[in-house]
Amino acid sequence: MSSPLADRIALVTGASRGIGRAVALELARAGAHVIALARTSGALEDLDDEIRALGGSATLVPVDLKDYDALDRLGAAIHERWGKLDVLVANAGLLGALSPLGHIEPKVWDDVMAVNVTANWRLIRSLDPLLRASDAGRAVFVSSGAAHKGTAYWGVYAVSKAALEMLARTYAAETASTPVKVMLANPGPLRTAMRRAAMPGEDPQTLRTPEDFAPHLVKLVLPEWQESGLIYDFREDRLLKPQMPA
Repeated sequence: MSSPLADRIALVTGASRGIGRAVALELARAGAHVIALARTSGALEDLDDEIRALGGSATLVPVDLKDYDALDRLGAAIHERWGKLDVLVANAGLLGALSPLGHIEPKVWDDVMAVNVTANWRLIRSLDPLLRASDAGRAVFVSSGAAHKGTAYWGVYAVSKAALEMLARTYAAETASTPVKVMLANPGPLRTAMRRAAMPGEDPQTLRTPEDFAPHLVKLVLPEWQESGLIYDFREDRLLKPQMPA
C-alpha cells in the first residue's frame, strides 16, 4: 500500500461523520497520523477503531469548535508533541436554518458564523506557525457552491461559506512566499446528514458519497501539491479560480 503521507500529521475537523470521517480514514490509509476533532466522543472512538483496523493511528480531540480557548490549547499541544502540523482539513460546518433572512433567530446566525467562519480563523491563528514549520504545510477548507449562488432562504449558510472562501483566499495570499499551500474544496451534493436536512425529499441514492470525494481532497494535501488559493470543484473535477471583480 502506498503511504504518501507517512510520518505526516493531519488534523481534521468534523471528523466523526460524513465528509470529515471519510477524509480522516483516507488520510490514515495514506499513512498520516490523524488528529480527529469532533463533538461526539463515541463517534470518535468508532473512527479510531476503523483507523487502527487500517493499521493507522489517531489522536482523538472531543471539542466544540466554539470553544476558542480549546483551539488555542490545541495548537500549543501539537507544538509540544510534534513541533509541526503538515495538514489541516477544515471540514466542520453548520447548515443553520433555511429561512428568510428576517426570520433567522440571532442564535442560529451566531452559531453558524461561529463554526463556519470564526472557528476557522481561530484554527488559522492557532495552527499557522505549525503549518509553516512543516516542509510542505497544506490546508484545505471545505466550502459550498451556495457561497456563489445567492439562493433564497439559504442566506446564513451561504454568507458563512462566502466569508470562509475569502478567509482561505486571504490566508493563501499571506502564505504565498512560504511552503504552505491553501485550497478550498467544493464537494457539491453528497449523501450526508446535512444534505438530507436541507433536501428531505431528495433520493440519497442519486448522490455520490463522502467516500467518493475523500480521495480527491487528499490529493490536495500531498507534499507534491503546488497550487494555492484555488477552489477544487468535485462535481466537475477541476480547479476554479475565484471570481475577480471586473
